[in-house]
Amino acid sequence: MACPSCGVEVRGRFRESLFQLLPDEEQQLLEQYLLAGFSIKDLAAQSGMGYAAIRTRLDRLIADYKALKQNEEAKKRILEMVASGELPAIEAAARIRSLDDGHI
Repeated sequence: MACPSCGVEVRGRFRESLFQLLPDEEQQLLEQYLLAGFSIKDLAAQSGMGYAAIRTRLDRLIADYKALKQNEEAKKRILEMVASGELPAIEAAARIRSLDDGHI
């Protein structure tokens, strides 16, 4: 990883989680849900939100995560096509940009 502004670089083997790509609000909800033992009832008691509101937010979080996962899988397929010579790099870049334009 490198910062184009200051030139600082970090090198190593890193695994990026799709959870990191979720908006902060959804990451916080996921953390709260985890700490509540995956109990909507307990999360409702701790947060003061109603069951229906939590259920709606969890449904949105699940849908957003699925969309991220599908997007990343599509990018991998595109890169595999480039590696096998089926797709020119310029076309792959355009396809990946179009996928990123639909990002959460």
